[in-house]
Amino acid sequence: MRNLFFLLLFVPAFAFSQTNASLESITSALNAGDVEALSKYFAPNVEISIQDQEQVYAKAKATEVVRSFFNANKPKSFSQMHKGMSRESSDQYCIGNLAATTGNYRVYLYLKVNGANLSIQEIRFDKE
Repeated sequence: MRNLFFLLLFVPAFAFSQTNASLESITSALNAGDVEALSKYFAPNVEISIQDQEQVYAKAKATEVVRSFFNANKPKSFSQMHKGMSRESSDQYCIGNLAATTGNYRVYLYLKVNGANLSIQEIRFDKE
């Protein structure tokens, strides 16, 4: 019984810490403008919105689109402002500010949680 109680407490905490580590990796990639590190977390299809132009891309094309955006708007820093979980599921979201050479952008991320793994389903860049 004691072991069962331990497992019930430990396993969810471990899973949350793993997804938290993934979110930290994603925000670090945004901070550095590291498209390769960021694209590791892309879902097979990613909805990307840049300045109200949104489209769903396959992972490889999504990587090219974000690389092009970062080449035109070199990231200087990213600060996470808010994060949370959806009410209906364990999916997560993150909102932050990206300071780039061309100005500041509000970044919205919608992340699908699958066990201890996160995948970016949607990423939005809105100029402030």
